[in-house]
Amino acid sequence: MNNQFMLRALELARKGKTTPNPMVGAVLVKNNRIIAEGFHSRAGGPHAEVVALRKAGSKARGADLYVNLEPCCHMGRTSPCTDAIIKSGVSRVFAGMKDPNKLVQGKGIRILKAAGIKVLAGMMRNDCEKLNETFVKVMKTGVPFVTVKTAMSLDGKIATREGNSQWISGVKARDFVHELRNQNDAILVGTNTILKDNPQLTCRLKKKRGRHPARIILDRRNRIPLTAKVFANSKTQRVVYVSGSKLSTKREKLLAAKNIEVLKVKTLKSGFDLKQLMKLLAQKDFNSILIEGGGEINSSAFAAKIVDRIFAFISPILVGGQQAPSPIGGKGVDKIAKAINLKNMKVVQIGEDLMVEAEPCSAE
Repeated sequence: MNNQFMLRALELARKGKTTPNPMVGAVLVKNNRIIAEGFHSRAGGPHAEVVALRKAGSKARGADLYVNLEPCCHMGRTSPCTDAIIKSGVSRVFAGMKDPNKLVQGKGIRILKAAGIKVLAGMMRNDCEKLNETFVKVMKTGVPFVTVKTAMSLDGKIATREGNSQWISGVKARDFVHELRNQNDAILVGTNTILKDNPQLTCRLKKKRGRHPARIILDRRNRIPLTAKVFANSKTQRVVYVSGSKLSTKREKLLAAKNIEVLKVKTLKSGFDLKQLMKLLAQKDFNSILIEGGGEINSSAFAAKIVDRIFAFISPILVGGQQAPSPIGGKGVDKIAKAINLKNMKVVQIGEDLMVEAEPCSAE
């Protein structure tokens, strides 16, 4: 047992763009040397274990296999990895964590043990669970992992009283946000963000090619013009339009012509039922959602207790003004005792800005 081989498996796993599948890396070791390795590159493609075993060929017999997630044992888009492992003659398997998928949940480990293979599960478990935290969240709860990103002045304003917000945060902070977009399956925004800023919501990384997340647009009153930038590349980039009940047949046909998915969601007095929306998005294979809206959508997200993490960028500027909006709108709490408590807080400096990362204690 050697942690360096599991670290390598985790490093390989990060290379994949696998949603809705988990990220998995596999390393085959014999005589304390790596003889083959692989990673799951995309959903529907061969799994990490199979890639490594194919590279190793007959050399896999008697080797140790390090993999950050329990090997699958069910027929999905590909054949069970447990079959390939047993056939290869691997003698030991070190799995970082059990698969939270109800179709597996330890069954893969039991199958390997029944075949005479020694299995050790839980090696660097915390690191392995952290890597696939979005997949774990969906498997355990049926809803995506939700991150809220906001940028504000030192006095807590996300825009001026006139609604101007470009640019509160600095260049390096904005580059980090594009990396966040690269890591998430979709960006979610509300109507006001589109009407005020007309953003593209694409991923623009400077040093590497990123993937464009899907764009989820909330438009309860169907007010967003179809000429908005978020719809510009809908033929090639996935866009989900979340509509209110009064969506006209004509508008729905125009959306369909642009290859835009329409999702009709129940509305409450305060807006869309975000809990129902999250369940529907998970069914559409979204594991992770990045909310980049204004104070009202942030307020609704926290009220619905769907937020798992928050990134708050604080810029060294002062905006002022009683009418200038803050990161969380709505009515707010009436007593400090009712405030949302945060945990696992980290503060780092990115360029001239401070970035605060934290998790709400009330997240479900």
